[in-house]
Amino acid sequence: MRSRPYKGLVAVAAAAALTATACTAQDEAQQKPKEKTALFKSGSDISYQKYGKNYPTTKVKDVPGSCSYESISRKDYSGQTLKIISHAVPVIGEPTQLHAKQFEDITGGKVEVVNVPFGELHQKILTPLQAGQPAYDVMFYPSLWIGDMAPYLAPVPEKYLNTTGMQDVTAAYMDVATWDGKVVQYPVDGDRHYLKIRADVLKDPKWQAQYKRATGKDLKVPTTWTEYQDIAEAFSGKDFDGDGKKNYGSAEVTKRDDLTFSAFISRAAPYVKNPDVKGGVFFDEETMKPLINTPGFVRALQDMVKAKSTWAPGGANFGLGDEIFSFGGGQTLMSYSWDDAFIQAQQPDSKIRNTVQAAPLPGSTEVYNRTTKSWDKKANQAAYFTWGWTSAVAKASSHQEMAFDYLCFFSNEANTALDLTIGRFGVNPYRISHFAPEFWEKQGWDKDVAKAYVDTLSGMEENPNRVFDLRVPGVNQYMSALANGVAAALAGQESPQRALDGVAREWAKITDQIGKDKVQSAYRNVVALEDES
Repeated sequence: MRSRPYKGLVAVAAAAALTATACTAQDEAQQKPKEKTALFKSGSDISYQKYGKNYPTTKVKDVPGSCSYESISRKDYSGQTLKIISHAVPVIGEPTQLHAKQFEDITGGKVEVVNVPFGELHQKILTPLQAGQPAYDVMFYPSLWIGDMAPYLAPVPEKYLNTTGMQDVTAAYMDVATWDGKVVQYPVDGDRHYLKIRADVLKDPKWQAQYKRATGKDLKVPTTWTEYQDIAEAFSGKDFDGDGKKNYGSAEVTKRDDLTFSAFISRAAPYVKNPDVKGGVFFDEETMKPLINTPGFVRALQDMVKAKSTWAPGGANFGLGDEIFSFGGGQTLMSYSWDDAFIQAQQPDSKIRNTVQAAPLPGSTEVYNRTTKSWDKKANQAAYFTWGWTSAVAKASSHQEMAFDYLCFFSNEANTALDLTIGRFGVNPYRISHFAPEFWEKQGWDKDVAKAYVDTLSGMEENPNRVFDLRVPGVNQYMSALANGVAAALAGQESPQRALDGVAREWAKITDQIGKDKVQSAYRNVVALEDES
């Protein structure tokens, strides 16, 4: 694993924080919380049960520290109001609301939460920031928007960077929170794409024998997209649950306006991220010419079109929720995307609980070399760190200390331990301690399931061949154009090559509109993450 960047970042962030808040020192002094008697004892049992019957009965210990229930409950924010914007309920929106209510209860402050659908979130956050009139103190949003948001964000102060929870954040997710050497996003989630598969089917002697007869190959966890396709084809239309209903091979996020661009990047990663070629996968770093229509991306889109035969009815228009419940509910053999489908499968009432397995994203047997303009014949696998939710405090907020206290409380060890087990919350592992299999075994996971899960996630942290999302100004425009191109190919309206040629033209126009130098400067931050090893 790469060396952790905290010491240098702490110094830079501290200096930046002093600069950013100097002009509002008087306001900051007025908003300092008063001290009061703690409402919790050190190491108290923490549970969400009092906040609703639909929360698990699980209890965890309050971990001592400046973000704990004990410490935060010593602060008196009565008379102050914190304004927060977050995604719609439940994904990230529900924990935002829950922790706001808890924060109110233990500090006496008022917390107002506005929940917004995904399609409106970017504009409702960015427009007032650009106007110099931030409507919110705290913002929850996809971390790939950092290129648009960074100029308006308060760097995380040193005292929060030094908390035990922050020091436990993995190196990759500290990278995601960092822009131009400053930690400007507060980590609350860690998202990756990886493979989920029904291990009970793969290990069943009946299905092993049938697959061997049909293909001449052994049935095993696929390590390439070609193997994934072969297995998905072999099992589509079969009833491998024995319930009289057909099952299907693959569930994928294919709906144009619902994150299909991330599913496509997962498929493209091993074809386009050549460990021997530096300088970016989305653009040529020097010329900013789009690479989205080069052979590696085209191959991935060809694979995705071919996969249509393995999808369940309606699978060509699956959003993330559909993918979650198709795999998590047992309809399909395999899927790949965020944690949610796996966590859904592992819910206590799931009929496939402890029959599933996590594994790295499939790779390839060759990878395109854009320098030689040829294919390198070698096995390749790339880890895809796909956006994930993040949080931040507005630089112009007059309640920065209250805002950062809320975020450190939101993400304290007790809350995160509980949030990780609630699939609909959208909070996924982002700390080193989250990779301890014992934690998941305590949730009722079988030992083998827990080990494969944590090994898969921690293995991505160790993989030097990484793809990060395109984190530049105007990222929504770029990803919308990509989604349109993928959708056109999946619908049979254009060939994969022609569809991606159109995307490349759109990307070039977007770059011209935003400004090549501005996009290039931001893109170099992405390339630095990918090329660092």
